[in-house]
Amino acid sequence: MKIAEIELFHLNIPLKETFWPTWIPGYPQTHNRFTLIRIRTDDGIEGYSAGTAMGIERQGLGDLLGGYLLGSDPSDIDRIQSLLKQAGILGWLNFWIEPACWDIIGKAKGKPVYELLGGAARPIEVYNSFGELHEPGPRIQELLALKEKGFKTFKLRAKAKEFKDDVRLIEEVRKGVGPDPIIGMDANQGWLVSIVDRIPAWDLKRATDFARACADNKIEWLEEPLDWHDYDGLAALKKVSPVKIAGGELNHGWDEIKIMFEKDCFHIYQPDATFAGGIQQVMKVIDACHKHNRIFSPHTWTSGIGFYIGWNLVLADKGNTHPLEYPNEPPSWIPEYREGIIEPIIPDKNAMLQPFTRPGLGFEIDKKLLKKYGTRFYHQTEKGLAFKVIREKGLKTALDLKKRKEG
Repeated sequence: MKIAEIELFHLNIPLKETFWPTWIPGYPQTHNRFTLIRIRTDDGIEGYSAGTAMGIERQGLGDLLGGYLLGSDPSDIDRIQSLLKQAGILGWLNFWIEPACWDIIGKAKGKPVYELLGGAARPIEVYNSFGELHEPGPRIQELLALKEKGFKTFKLRAKAKEFKDDVRLIEEVRKGVGPDPIIGMDANQGWLVSIVDRIPAWDLKRATDFARACADNKIEWLEEPLDWHDYDGLAALKKVSPVKIAGGELNHGWDEIKIMFEKDCFHIYQPDATFAGGIQQVMKVIDACHKHNRIFSPHTWTSGIGFYIGWNLVLADKGNTHPLEYPNEPPSWIPEYREGIIEPIIPDKNAMLQPFTRPGLGFEIDKKLLKKYGTRFYHQTEKGLAFKVIREKGLKTALDLKKRKEG
């Protein structure tokens, strides 16, 4: 089996209502944008994956990837990982592509990816992960409305300029919703963005003080409270925090996350496979969580396809009881627009997701919606790439390259 064809698409799905993500303070998000890859093998199996995008910043990626991936065996994940890393020499972070190869492997074997990883089908509880910063009054009503729909666990955002306002939010929300709902907080300090509003970076003192305020208000965990590369600061915070410290969502794979285990930075590790090294490297994180008695809970604020990737990994993590993050901020960021080109993912009345049994990653692309919202910007086949090399390098050199590569 080898990769015979690659297609890349810009996806641009308009939201019905404007979304104001806390991780880009002051920025109005009017579309769900991501890059979609379709990989086809020489025996006709298709694999898909997606990477979050701001726009068309990956416009030139195809010309780079073609020479690396075409002709490669998608079932040789070690080799695919190496090739994607090599293709990142100019700055591209390409591990979001690796799950497409797992999609192919699962379809070839007729099994869901989580089964290939040693997992089994089981219901999974999800928690409602809000993405905007709202005043306490409206947020209380929003949380209670979702509690009526079965959600038991929620994540709020702490993103105020003033420390006192972040504390006021958790104090008033806890008082308003009562003691029952489980609540986590996300400070979004891991990778600060200040293209519009400038929100101050937290230092160790502010993070420590907020962790104590969280404990006072029965908050279960505090996420991304310091810069993602402040390993020493995160380790120092974990030592004194009265609540669980979480993070690692976008760190660049096992090379960075293993440092976090060595320094003992978190109680909860949250790598997103579309950022943090693909499925193979996140499985290393799961293994390390078992070894060090830590919790695995993947970040899923990307797309519906990214959610499925995280879902597979939780199903692969036997014994995992931490609810899976379910991005949901009505009326702007809701399943219809989050998923875009696949069937919306809807939990039942008890906030449970029943397991999927389709082979591969588990989703099916709606080709009509792909045509409606997608723009193909790269298409190449193995034969087409060969002609391209002949045009650019000459026949003799092209034949020599082919021989060396096959050798």
